Amino acid sequence: MSENITGKESRGLSPAALLVAGAFFMEFLDGTVIATALPDMAKSFGVQAVDLNIGISAYLITLAVLIPASGWIADRFGARKVFALALAIFTLASVFCGLSKTVDQFVAMRVLQGMGGALMVPVGRLAVLRTTPKHQLITAIATLTWPALVAPIIGPPLGGFITSYADWRWIFFINVPLGIAAIILALKIIPDLHEDARRPFDLPGFVATTVAMVSLVYAMESMGGQHMQEGLTLLLLAIGSAALIFALRHFQRVQWPMIRLDAMQVPTFRVTMYGGSLFRASISAVPFLLPLMFQVGFGMDAFHSGLLVLAVFVGNLTIKPATTPLIRRLGFKRLLLINGALNVLALLACAFLT
Repeated sequence: MSENITGKESRGLSPAALLVAGAFFMEFLDGTVIATALPDMAKSFGVQAVDLNIGISAYLITLAVLIPASGWIADRFGARKVFALALAIFTLASVFCGLSKTVDQFVAMRVLQGMGGALMVPVGRLAVLRTTPKHQLITAIATLTWPALVAPIIGPPLGGFITSYADWRWIFFINVPLGIAAIILALKIIPDLHEDARRPFDLPGFVATTVAMVSLVYAMESMGGQHMQEGLTLLLLAIGSAALIFALRHFQRVQWPMIRLDAMQVPTFRVTMYGGSLFRASISAVPFLLPLMFQVGFGMDAFHSGLLVLAVFVGNLTIKPATTPLIRRLGFKRLLLINGALNVLALLACAFLT
């Protein structure tokens, strides 16, 4: 590495961790704040609210495609430059999202936002974890995790407030001052980490994962649409599955894979990836589905439907200070089992809302 851990960083949580957490918060907030604004945005574009799901999906597809390449990009060009560039791309795309006049323009700008987000999150996390002493890892991980927990809950009521009392376009414009401040701080705070050894870019692996992610996500988007084209959906599922199988076999054979699968040999990491991914998918859907149900299903306005989701934020905010003590007292396994059971019951209860 070009920079080593300094004595200052070893004594406490680095300012880089706080900056990266703030950048994560801006990105995650942007991803969820539009949930309550979808009906008003749909009126501006002259489409149905459900049709704007493509704006969310386009962003997520871009993340899925570019995140695997972000590690190589950071090692090649340096974490500081890449993180600052990611912030700049994300901020500029936010302006263009707010200026969009059609659905196509909005989707294109969401793809551009996804490019910035795909570089921002992994590179920022990499910079923090590589400069954090082992005894500070739990605190650092907790700091990097809270934006993913808090932003999806604050997003709907904030989006509802902006939509009801201003204009939905300001949802994106508020990112401009935050993004500019984050870029200036990133150039001063983020360590310039990079690998001295140049490893080749895994182009076949990148192409295979791109085809797999785009095909599978687009197929799932098609299945959730009002007019599903069965032939196209089945074709996309077949292409995506074949590309995914090829990518997994490719990563196991080549010397410099884009994604190293040997980490899956660690049992705890393997469980986290399999079970944790399913758990995160179900939990992350709540801030998207509830506001839409309250508006489209129950006829509430954007602001009040968003306020109801604050109940989830109250739970997050209440338990967050106790996370680290609970881990140390109960252990990871027991705490995860208890937490999983409680969340299953809470999600089941949402199905009985009237």
